[in-house]
Amino acid sequence: MASTLAPRTARKTRTPAASRRTPTSRRTRRRLAADAGLLAAAAAFVLPLAWVVLSALDPRASLRVKVPDGVTLDNFDAILTPEITFTPLLNSLVLCGGATALTVVCAALAAYPLSRFPSRLNRPFLLTVLFATSLPITAIMVPVYALFVRVNLIDTMQGTIFFFAASQLPFAIWLMKNFMDGVPKELEEAAWTDGASSLQSLLRIVLPLMGPGVAVVTVFSFVMMWGNFFVPFMLLLTPDQMPASVSINDFFGNRGMVAYGQLAAFSIVYSTPVILLYVLISRRLGGGFALGGAVKG
Repeated sequence: MASTLAPRTARKTRTPAASRRTPTSRRTRRRLAADAGLLAAAAAFVLPLAWVVLSALDPRASLRVKVPDGVTLDNFDAILTPEITFTPLLNSLVLCGGATALTVVCAALAAYPLSRFPSRLNRPFLLTVLFATSLPITAIMVPVYALFVRVNLIDTMQGTIFFFAASQLPFAIWLMKNFMDGVPKELEEAAWTDGASSLQSLLRIVLPLMGPGVAVVTVFSFVMMWGNFFVPFMLLLTPDQMPASVSINDFFGNRGMVAYGQLAAFSIVYSTPVILLYVLISRRLGGGFALGGAVKG
């Protein structure tokens, strides 16, 4: 009897340990699968960036991702000329910088009454703005082109800036209003008591407190305009006014001939202003509204 009961007791003592190991092994497999998926996604993003960097330093660059046999800066020397890089980049800075400033100002002025003065028309207006963000840019370029021809804005920098700002304004209003709703209205009421106007309270209280929101709208608008190819390609006709987003097309020659090394070098130079903009305002992007202790109940 003792010999027959001993194995049964041993089996009963081993069963809980086996059951405890099963969930742990399942979690381990799930974690490994998630890590493998993340590594695959990271490789999909890293490989194109690696090709750009390596090809810019390769005198015989191709579509293959490979370590160059000899590192050279000839590709950068070939593109760093006024006609290829400097003038298009200056045009891009003028277009995108002017349109971004106009977008941020107009978005702040439009979002302020929507956030501070409730009305029955606020929701229909916001829904209309949301609908405007879903319109494809290619669908409205034909009437816009005809309108610009009639008002003599075709092939002008100011006309392209106006259209850039108008195309980014709907989503910028949505973002700006959401950030503006986080600023307590009691702070403005205190300023109004001291004799400040609505514009003064917007400039001196609301906008400084919602610095992260202004930074987000600025970066988002600038990046969307910086990489836009279709709008300046349609509205600008003079080659000297073309931005870098359009002049990059010159590296794709006829019959499939592409200067891959120069294209990669130009891509690095072309991405530099956006990276610098993000670095300059990264502190604003990571911060929050410093309102602790500002309002007492």
